[in-house]
Amino acid sequence: MPHKPLREILVFVAGSTPQIITETIQALANQVPPVFAAEIHIVTTLPGRRKIYETLLKGGILQQMCVELSLPSIPENRLFFHIPASDDGTLLEDIRSDRENELIGDLITSLVRSLTAMADTRLHCSIAGGRKTMSFYLGSALQLFGRAQDRLYHALVSPEFEANPAFFYIPAVPVEIRGRAADGGTVTLNTADAVISLAELPFLRFGGRVSFSGTQLSEMVAEGQSSIDTATLQPTVRLNLSERTVTVGNIQLDLIPVQLMLYAAFLRQKTDYCKYPERPYCSDCTACHLVLAELATKQSLEKMADDYTAIYGNRDKALDLREKWPDGFDVPALRQHISKVNSSLREHLIDPLVVNCIAVQCKRAYASSRYGVRIEKNNISITAGRG
Repeated sequence: MPHKPLREILVFVAGSTPQIITETIQALANQVPPVFAAEIHIVTTLPGRRKIYETLLKGGILQQMCVELSLPSIPENRLFFHIPASDDGTLLEDIRSDRENELIGDLITSLVRSLTAMADTRLHCSIAGGRKTMSFYLGSALQLFGRAQDRLYHALVSPEFEANPAFFYIPAVPVEIRGRAADGGTVTLNTADAVISLAELPFLRFGGRVSFSGTQLSEMVAEGQSSIDTATLQPTVRLNLSERTVTVGNIQLDLIPVQLMLYAAFLRQKTDYCKYPERPYCSDCTACHLVLAELATKQSLEKMADDYTAIYGNRDKALDLREKWPDGFDVPALRQHISKVNSSLREHLIDPLVVNCIAVQCKRAYASSRYGVRIEKNNISITAGRG
């Protein structure tokens, strides 16, 4: 079954130079294969919107370009303006204060987040217009939510044509326009000499790899940094069942057999029962975490009994375990042992970030709190024998 083509979504940050929009549309149309916009989203200020509307829409330049260059028309109802509002609801005239920069950053981030949430879209984001902070925010938002198909560009225009109020695109038939010379005078330019190109910019893509709960850009940057720290600064955790040891980095601690068995069960949820084994990293995924009632079943106890045998080197001990808990653990006993495991980890490990990664954590939800460890599955090693 053929794949449905992606909807090409153009996202601009723009100020007082509407030309960057038409120049980018033309450059994308000239790519191989060509990119034709299904929607255009423009983040700007109130004066910027007036300028763009008066020039490209009311002035007819956008439609004129599409007709002249045989490009698919872009209906006005598929062109969307996004203007940040102040705390009192007034649309912003400019972006100068710290609060205004915060508002535009949150608006851009929210827009990119919503557009990338649609699986059938591909974003083409231009950082060529608007204030430098707006360009930075757009690039940052695309890093947070960008997917493999999304693109980031900077439009490059021949210097003599850049920001020329008479130049919006390279016409099919060359024309002469007036431009400003280096000495401040005027000069005649021929559009046949104009060159528009797009520099595609590489960027890190966190889209789908980090779950963001915040709504403000600053909150999401902090969450992203925390996820990076968790993924890159985590130690290795090595369990040696027969020696009854847990080694975290270069720190070794001992757990009593039943607690070592239980901790191994949580680690095995990562290594043996990962819900998404094709993913190289766990990041914020908690799909393998368990409700305690699941761990308290007779079936779960049978699985843990194998590790209990390895801990003692004696199958009789596993029989003792089954006799003590013929129907599986009871939940209060599990909670008690989890608490003792975590207490031992905190007692021996100083770094709270490390403890946060390897301790058994509870994600609370009504009637179904789930328990698990955050450490990356690739950082876990469980050995049954000696050596």
